[in-house]
Amino acid sequence: MSIAAKDVVPFTQARATLSELADEVKQGAEKVITKNGESYVALIDSDRLDYYHRLERERIHLLLLEDVKRGLADIAAGRTDEADAAIARLQQRRKATAKTSRRRG
Repeated sequence: MSIAAKDVVPFTQARATLSELADEVKQGAEKVITKNGESYVALIDSDRLDYYHRLERERIHLLLLEDVKRGLADIAAGRTDEADAAIARLQQRRKATAKTSRRRG
């Protein structure tokens, strides 16, 4: 859904007309409230916000499934390491990064 110019409302106007804005939002509009000429907050229907949150959770689950798929492919291809060896390498990298950071600082 695109935002039309009529859906961009200055903060002072939003404060004065909140009830009317809420009614418009409940009927499907989305409002962007500006402060000092810049986007500040959005006013959307609570059901739509719930829907956006569900979409975000689904997206996260899909990303996790992609990670699992890549991990299983790595296992099938033999691209694995022992956990202790992998942890030791990570710790060595962290130490090396910390040393170079201290030298620069």
